[in-house]
Amino acid sequence: MANLQTTYLGLSLKNPIIVSSSGLTSNVESIKKLEANGAAAVVLKSLFEEQILHEAGSLSVHSDYPEAEDYLKSYVTSNNVEKYLDLITDAKKAVDIPVIASINCISASKWIDFAARIQEAGADALEINVFVLPTDSRKTAEDYEAVYYTLAEKLRKLISIPISFKLGDHFTNPLRIIEQLWYRNIQGVVLFNRFFAPDLDVKSMKVTSAEVFSNPGDIRDTLRWVALANHAVPKIDISASTGIHSGEAVVKMLLAGANSTQVCSALYKNGTAHLKAFVEYVDKWMNDKGYASIADFKGNMNYGKIGDPSVYERSQFMKYYSSHD
Repeated sequence: MANLQTTYLGLSLKNPIIVSSSGLTSNVESIKKLEANGAAAVVLKSLFEEQILHEAGSLSVHSDYPEAEDYLKSYVTSNNVEKYLDLITDAKKAVDIPVIASINCISASKWIDFAARIQEAGADALEINVFVLPTDSRKTAEDYEAVYYTLAEKLRKLISIPISFKLGDHFTNPLRIIEQLWYRNIQGVVLFNRFFAPDLDVKSMKVTSAEVFSNPGDIRDTLRWVALANHAVPKIDISASTGIHSGEAVVKMLLAGANSTQVCSALYKNGTAHLKAFVEYVDKWMNDKGYASIADFKGNMNYGKIGDPSVYERSQFMKYYSSHD
């Protein structure tokens, strides 16, 4: 059997497959099943900045007393955080794999104080899931990017555990964002986040949610940018996410330069036991190719190591369509 061990955020993983933040990682029993089926680490279901603040406000809306409103806001915020801290502590006691906490945020405001308590609860690392929707035409791209940098700087001063940023694919220059995060002592990035997307129901005339789960075809953008980022910012760890539906997809991402991969939609569609198929494929592929360890081939097909790096730059289908009438 090949050695499937890898490292991500300085953490030793028994294989390159992490279960990403979702309902699958929201309770200890589920996390234990994920470990039993081969998960190398879990990213806990996110603690939401928006949700905490919204719940605090919604509970106090009927109160006529400022003191009562302040109490409710304080209680709800504390209760959400306490439950999350308990999940971290309980999960660490129940499993041997790394437990990565997650915060889903839209700002660099006072919620950052929560990070210190997450570290104290025993989380092995912290994944920051942040997206600032650029809805203000008066702001520049630099204004929006500054939120990410400010957030990184504040967190790095507050906690010592490894930090990763889960990024979206909407940036004009993702490589600069990744490089700037590395300069701010952020150890890793997750490429890419899958955000809520609106859709329109033309019958009911309502705004609804588009497809929640990813599909195998979504691997394409991720693969391109993993290969580019591993070459441009080689010291930062990369966890590939979105479109990881098979062991073959895991191998592709490792070849492109990822340290690990994150899976979610495939497990919702096929069940937790599907993790075993991922691990078995990677093991068989490595044995068939004669690779003893992941280090033997990781990044061997990134932007700088393939014969024609322009294939990662190509964005048009002209060659394909020109040969079809």
